[in-house]
Amino acid sequence: MADLSVNFAGIRAPNPFWLASAPPTNSGMQVHRAFEHGWGGAVWKTIGAPVLNISNRYGGLSLGGQRLVAINNVELISDRPLEVNLREIAEVKRMWPDRALIVSAMVDADPKAWREIVMQIEDTGADGIELNYGCPQGMSERGMGAAVGQVPEMCQLNTHWVTSVTRLPVIVKLTPNVTHITDPAHAALAGGAHALSLINTINSVMKVDLDTLLVTPSIGGQATHGGYAGPAVKPIALHMLSELMCDPTVRASGVPICGMGGIQTWRDAAEFLLLGASALQVCTAAMHYGYRIIEDFVDGLSNWMDDKGFATLADVTGRSLPQMSSFGGLDLGYQAVARIDPDKCIQCDLCYVACNDTAHQCIDLYSPEGVKVNPGFNVRDGGKQVAQGRATPVVREPDCVGCALCANVCPVDGCIEMVSVPSGRPSVTWDQLTATRPAVTQEWAAMEAYRKEAGIEIH
Repeated sequence: MADLSVNFAGIRAPNPFWLASAPPTNSGMQVHRAFEHGWGGAVWKTIGAPVLNISNRYGGLSLGGQRLVAINNVELISDRPLEVNLREIAEVKRMWPDRALIVSAMVDADPKAWREIVMQIEDTGADGIELNYGCPQGMSERGMGAAVGQVPEMCQLNTHWVTSVTRLPVIVKLTPNVTHITDPAHAALAGGAHALSLINTINSVMKVDLDTLLVTPSIGGQATHGGYAGPAVKPIALHMLSELMCDPTVRASGVPICGMGGIQTWRDAAEFLLLGASALQVCTAAMHYGYRIIEDFVDGLSNWMDDKGFATLADVTGRSLPQMSSFGGLDLGYQAVARIDPDKCIQCDLCYVACNDTAHQCIDLYSPEGVKVNPGFNVRDGGKQVAQGRATPVVREPDCVGCALCANVCPVDGCIEMVSVPSGRPSVTWDQLTATRPAVTQEWAAMEAYRKEAGIEIH
């Protein structure tokens, strides 16, 4: 059985699955129960400045019958008394010495405030501190949370105030509400951060009820922006994680990254690990299904690692990163085409419609007799007969640009595959063209000449 234990910036845990700083880690009772279920660690719900929360704090997004594809929250940091949180943190750590217990903190941008909260956290025996520079709602309007994470200078200064006074590992939690995630990451490293975590929630307004015209969540007829999380944000989180893991400064620092943002299954978790995360945090999935999902996470990841021959998490972490590149580094000579398996095709024509209306018009429909036909009822082509005969889509490969839209809209797994084919074109990247033949990348006439030379036809 694969070894799932982690050593993250000196913080040890039996597995990489930690509950994120959020409602699931709001109290000692909750974290205790989570550890009983098998979670490897927990980041205590953010403690710090005094707050008052509002009522009706969540808005959920449902798509295609699936509930909570995403959640929007306007909840602030812990509203429980500070001394209660600190006492319970100490109690939980004493009871669970083998689990990672990190405390998330957020206070005013004041070195005295940071020193005071850091000393209090150290006294609990917690394993580390996570600086919450991510929450975009409420606290940011008071100059905390994302308001710090969005200004690199503030990110560096606040981090330095903490790292200069504590002996504990300091994790800086980054906000995704920035243009370049590397800027606050560099600032955190300059401030002495021992590790990074991302992503926190994304600024959002969930929806408007078309019957009541109220914005959701409605707080007494009023609304505000909140933090967006859940499965829908996973691609954004993976992008930002890979961006950091490919950044020379971050890589040179050697600091580990704790990935989060839409982890709903062990498969999601494996993707974060493959793109460089060393530990994982989960929130929305636990809020949806409860602490028990840890069993699926651990069993699923362990079995997958066994199947792949990975003995430890170190064998997995970052394994897919070498594939990451900029657009300018991609091979312009590579060619893929769509191929439809007629034995799996259910003749729904979704691929035809998508290609014909919004892509490159390279899928044709053929009747059972092998006659090319148009879709639907069309008296000129015997449409009634076509409808009864269930036309089959066929890709005209010479015209297919390999965009893969058809494969993505097809409702049958494995029916449409993208297949590599020889293109006959030179293997070259945009960066190479820019360096060796700059006119091609700057002038349309030169581009047209190059296309003719390379045998590239655009239709």
